[in-house]
Amino acid sequence: MPRLIEPAAPYDGRQSETALFVARGTRRLLRRLNFSSVTELPLLSGRRADIAALASDGAVLIVEIKSSIADFRTDAKWRDYRAHCDRLYFAIPETMPVEIMPADAGLIVADAYGAEILREAPEHRMAPATRRAVLIRFAQAAAQRLHGLSDPEAMAIGVF
Repeated sequence: MPRLIEPAAPYDGRQSETALFVARGTRRLLRRLNFSSVTELPLLSGRRADIAALASDGAVLIVEIKSSIADFRTDAKWRDYRAHCDRLYFAIPETMPVEIMPADAGLIVADAYGAEILREAPEHRMAPATRRAVLIRFAQAAAQRLHGLSDPEAMAIGVF
């Protein structure tokens, strides 16, 4: 059966189809929970969060997507993300074993159409200066992406 809805792959080809589907389902869950989210948020550390989500009270979540066991085992940069959020989650496809995921982070299982939180993430509040910096980066990323939607040529000529 052909897929009716295909998420757009990023132009740099960094994410697998599985990761794109997990991201979409996870973002749908976050929206239902009244979070606003952006993907690939640049952090102060130079890393990029797969998904950053903002609650109406200012709480910030980071969701690290792991599309396979190999992806999880070869990538340890997620440990750096704790300093940039109040709660850290992993989002994985249903085919991945939940037992290998760190117990000190939240866990989301997702597909292309939705997601479910299997384990809540422990809270570790950010320092006020870090919160301010993360919120500014979040707002800038969201505004630039909206601008790109209304003026796609701006991205082509390097305005962003």
